[in-house]
Amino acid sequence: MLFRIDLRNIFAPVMSKVIIADSNLIVRTGLNAILSQYNDLEICAEASSDKQLLEMVKNFHPDVVLIDYTAKDFSIDVIPACHRIFPRMSVVAITGEQSGHTIVNALRAGVKSYIKKDCDMHEIVDSVRETAKGGKFFCGQILNTIRKEAIDINDLEIAEFNCEPVSISDREIEIITLIAEGYTNVEIAEKLFLSPHTVNTHRKNILQKLGVNNTAAVVMYAVKTQLVSPNKFLFSPVS
Repeated sequence: MLFRIDLRNIFAPVMSKVIIADSNLIVRTGLNAILSQYNDLEICAEASSDKQLLEMVKNFHPDVVLIDYTAKDFSIDVIPACHRIFPRMSVVAITGEQSGHTIVNALRAGVKSYIKKDCDMHEIVDSVRETAKGGKFFCGQILNTIRKEAIDINDLEIAEFNCEPVSISDREIEIITLIAEGYTNVEIAEKLFLSPHTVNTHRKNILQKLGVNNTAAVVMYAVKTQLVSPNKFLFSPVS
């Protein structure tokens, strides 16, 4: 008996189910148009209110909810309510300008990643993808807002409901290692199939999480945590 194997199914990318939640139809349409271009992202529903979102989370069990919780007919309370229905989903907040304390309160409520509506398209896509994989993503503008208001970066981890120190994601570890090995942002972007802008955002996040302000300190972290061997630097030519 002969069996036919469809290689298209074998090599098809894993789809991440996404719900877009915003009361503004134009915003929802725009986000849908951006994300629908990528074959690893499936827009399974759009919600225009808290009530709709709760029903859609119950019906579709999304991997990611991309939400403006500040929009009309939405509230921050819908986020923990969604998690009670389907705890495995992750939330990316996409809002306008907010205070640092408002952002931290959103993280306490269960937001995992945070970007702004004026971020570029690649940053929006990368935030959804990174969050769907279990990582966290904060655009540089959000981190700058928190920094300006002198809010402890450890507050960002309150969303996990524990007292563990700031964690470094697998993606950030990859980037730290490549930074320590001397790769530029453009070279890192090419290696990891990311946009240079996204790599730059990750670099800013890494500096903020480590509490440092230069590449040399990132290299020292990589050596101390054994991500790279100190011998690499002992025997490297002086530039």
